[in-house]
Amino acid sequence: MSEYPNDSDSIKSNADYIEAFLDSLFLEQGLSDNTLSAYRSDLDKFCQFLVKSSRDISLMEVESHDIEAYLAYRIDSGFKSRSTARSISALKRFFLYWVKEKAIAVTPLLSIAQPKIAQSLPKTLTEQEVEALLDAPDTDDALGLRDKAMLELLYATGLRVTELVGMRIEQINLRQAVVLVKGKGGKERLVPMGEEALHWIEQFLKVGRSQLIKHATDFVFPSKRGVGMTRQTFWHRIKHYAILANVTSPLSPHTLRHAFATHLLNHGADLRVVQMMLGHSDLSTTQIYTHVASERLKSLHQQHHPRA
Repeated sequence: MSEYPNDSDSIKSNADYIEAFLDSLFLEQGLSDNTLSAYRSDLDKFCQFLVKSSRDISLMEVESHDIEAYLAYRIDSGFKSRSTARSISALKRFFLYWVKEKAIAVTPLLSIAQPKIAQSLPKTLTEQEVEALLDAPDTDDALGLRDKAMLELLYATGLRVTELVGMRIEQINLRQAVVLVKGKGGKERLVPMGEEALHWIEQFLKVGRSQLIKHATDFVFPSKRGVGMTRQTFWHRIKHYAILANVTSPLSPHTLRHAFATHLLNHGADLRVVQMMLGHSDLSTTQIYTHVASERLKSLHQQHHPRA
């Protein structure tokens, strides 16, 4: 497929091509480690498929029939359409990069359609379940006070968990009751936190945080070891409080983010305002929450209307 000679002696293997591509994503777009890891995983899996199918070739020699065979393999193996769509998206971006770098003349995915994926509604919580979850931490304890402040802020702002655990002191403006969120691709947005979240953050900063800090750190919510908390640790904390609050609805790391968006729309918030607060670049990503709100209205109608 390649019509251009590759003059770089430093790029000799598929792993080198992948690393060079990932480096460009990091340097030019500032993508997170999690996103880069997902790209690497998808590209590595495609390389593994090429080896297994006796096509142990350079990625610069891949042709459209190789991509079609990979798609067929994933379908036959029972991979979910969403996972396959993400994999194809990674391959498209990879090959377009090397077209731009003139290592290949044309992308082998030119005629490959993106797999259709069914729109799945995000799992969310009722307002009563959220209240129970937020009331679960023991605020007489430094860790409980920290967790209370984190849960309140998460529900008040719709932050991603990674945005929450990575938050630094300079990102919080208590006087104006806003947080400066550093989201995907290095994009920043200002989000109001509301009175309740403001109150608990102030309490934690005054009383609880100093009890957790063992050495200088600018993380707002340090772990019990006094360092930055991982998103996995906070996710375990959420599950712990869900058990205490007897919340049995399905949970995910994004559950409170979904609840934030759904409850705002249920109470009449404008879709574009919710989009800005969530940090979605595309309004269509936010529109799924209107379906969640609609489903909730249908459920209430069926429960309470005499002719439903």
